[in-house]
Amino acid sequence: MSAAADVVIGVDMGTTATKAVAYTPDGQQVAAAQHGYPLEEPEPGWAVQDPELILAAVLHAVADVVTEVGADRIAGLSFSSAMHSLMALDADLTPLTGVATWADTRATLQAERLRGSAPGLALHQRTGTPIHPMSPLMKLVWYREQDPETCRAAAFWVGIKDWVLQRMTGVFVTDHSLASCSGLLDIYRLEWDPEALQRAGITPEQLPRLVPTTTVLEGLVASTASATGLPASTRVVVGAGDGPLANLGVGAVRPGVAACSIGTSGALRVAVEAPAVDPQGGVFCYAITENRWVIGGAINNGGVVLNWVRDEIAAGRELSTPELLDAAASVPAGSGGLIMLPYLLSERAPHWSGLARGAYIGLTRAHTREHLVSAAVEGVAMQLALVLKSMRAAGLDIDEIRATGGVTKHSLWQQVLASVFNTRIDMLEEQEGSGLGAALLGMEALGLIESIDVAADITPVKHSVSPQPEDVETYQALLPIFDNLYTALLPTYTQLRSQAELLPMTRD
Repeated sequence: MSAAADVVIGVDMGTTATKAVAYTPDGQQVAAAQHGYPLEEPEPGWAVQDPELILAAVLHAVADVVTEVGADRIAGLSFSSAMHSLMALDADLTPLTGVATWADTRATLQAERLRGSAPGLALHQRTGTPIHPMSPLMKLVWYREQDPETCRAAAFWVGIKDWVLQRMTGVFVTDHSLASCSGLLDIYRLEWDPEALQRAGITPEQLPRLVPTTTVLEGLVASTASATGLPASTRVVVGAGDGPLANLGVGAVRPGVAACSIGTSGALRVAVEAPAVDPQGGVFCYAITENRWVIGGAINNGGVVLNWVRDEIAAGRELSTPELLDAAASVPAGSGGLIMLPYLLSERAPHWSGLARGAYIGLTRAHTREHLVSAAVEGVAMQLALVLKSMRAAGLDIDEIRATGGVTKHSLWQQVLASVFNTRIDMLEEQEGSGLGAALLGMEALGLIESIDVAADITPVKHSVSPQPEDVETYQALLPIFDNLYTALLPTYTQLRSQAELLPMTRD
């Protein structure tokens, strides 16, 4: 490494694009590039991608940044990846399938069969991964039951980052972070879980070698060096999952500080020093490093809910999303007794069921469009509040919440979140999140910073929003009602699921 090499590129492999973002050790971004790829849905419930397109996007994004920064300044690469991906490889490490992403729900029936049972809860508590169709464990059960031919042909099962790193460096490994969200790893022993492997129908030899997230791979294969413009000696830090790394990106790395992000979907996570899961299995537990973990939950329905309200309920009114929110801000807390269950894309935490569907409850003729918008915002916030409740049930003390994401730019979202959580919300300057987190992890591994704890000092707070006492009282009364609605409607969700194929969305 050159004495002038002071930049680490965080490579963030997301669901629809890869971002390469270059940072200096003080957190300054010096270059960024992005290349996208499609998310295909060839059959109902499937959400898959072409791994070759993802690899090409990684190489192009890195090459663009190297061109802008200069190869001599690059100390190394460090990786972040969307979690819960799965693909089959043959003995030559050639893909046999596309990449099944976290959004792939083909294993819903397999997950529902196991979820809620004593063995399912025990697996969740031991592996840190909820029993949900997103989980690679459940995807493997689906393959075993529905596609035994692929199972017979598969020499290996991997996540997308495992394969990309193998192609770029020639080393075949998987990190503790992505392994911890596979449903296959005992998070307390950091070894593959025998019962999970048995249910999946695979052996440890069919999985990459487990390594810490700070593992440094010494160099690139010749084709990668040529494609990126980097020296073959460039060091590569294996990295972690994008969710845990997002906590680094917003500086939520110390106990008691939670990160709340709301984009299309949403999540709430807090960093801890040892793994844990609440007794009811409402939260996940994934690794950042061997002695730093995140506990929390992700929801499917964040900004997508408001987009739907804008497009379908307010269609033709020619109001932008900020204008709709401005109008909805005039509605008192509680939306006049109207509750929205925001399960437009089913739901994850804390119930972890693929059956949930959206609903407005308490709708009357007196409710206006503004009430519908307000209830949608409150529904998303209350779902996140249920995640927060599960986090506290896992023994976590949370006294500060740092919020990011495009949705949270509007004051209505900020105020509703603060009052529903009954906790001060710190709003941050815009950050690249997982990309910055990957770069910081890489800097620690490469010796450029002393510890990832510096993340708390390089992510400034723009302003804080405090709860409104009168609104807090309203939301504390509504939250148990909101929570109980899921249980009350579960039989209906189950019946609707069984009728789904008989009830088409459009006429032929």
